[in-house]
Amino acid sequence: MKKSDQAQVLAQALPYIKKFRNKSIVVKVGGNALTEQGLKNSFAHDVTWLQSVGINITVIHGGGPQIKTQMDKLGKTAHFVEGMRVTDAETMDIVEMVLAGGVNKEIVELINHKGGKAVGLTGQDGGLIRAQKMTIKSAGGENQSVDIGLVGEIKKINPEVLFSLQKSGFIPVIAPIASGFDGETYNVNADVVAGKLSQVLQAEKLVLLTNTSGVLDNDGQLINHLTAKGISEMLEKEQISEGMIPKITSALDAAKNGVRTVHIIDGRVKNCLLLEVLTDLGVGTMIKSF
Repeated sequence: MKKSDQAQVLAQALPYIKKFRNKSIVVKVGGNALTEQGLKNSFAHDVTWLQSVGINITVIHGGGPQIKTQMDKLGKTAHFVEGMRVTDAETMDIVEMVLAGGVNKEIVELINHKGGKAVGLTGQDGGLIRAQKMTIKSAGGENQSVDIGLVGEIKKINPEVLFSLQKSGFIPVIAPIASGFDGETYNVNADVVAGKLSQVLQAEKLVLLTNTSGVLDNDGQLINHLTAKGISEMLEKEQISEGMIPKITSALDAAKNGVRTVHIIDGRVKNCLLLEVLTDLGVGTMIKSF
């Protein structure tokens, strides 16, 4: 990059750095963005850089591809209902092993290696997330439901542990596993966790990294800006694919409940987080409540 270009980028970023200093940004990174080493290093660099200029970053991660790999090894087939992974007891063991024991530790190590101070958590630590068994209504009738196993619906969030960590300069990295009220362990969709946490933390932004360029229209073109009304219309017209449903509904919920902007961006783009937060154009879809 030429020196003149570098100066232009820095000049563009400075107002955003001032604007978001001491504010909270919640970032959800999907497992697809953690399968290529260059993208993993880029993500860790972006998170560390944003935290170094005074922005409070909270990371929530998924791990779909990594879970699938482990399930394939064990001969298990994954099933999804409205974007939620059907989770029996054996699958729950796999989810815990992969997310808490593998992906979480890898992200923490990547951030720490880049100079940040990351701490790995699950929703069970410090009573962070409490959930109950999720029920999904069947299309066959109002009183029928589909049993998707040990999938949790968030009922309570206690962010004290996050505030304590951030006050001490740490970056919380959270695996989406929650405790039930009677000692159960639940698998919770990472997009849903990110959406709910962004509301509780009164975040300035919620950023969802995915493996598409953002929200696409019927012609496959990127929609740069969406409102809550626009999302509702797309859902009603069934213009959103199953895998995108949890992202869109979480984004809509967050935008309606105090999160100033929500961004669904392409995690396959190097330094996508810095580009979305600190430049005028960004690299995905920005969602506002109005």
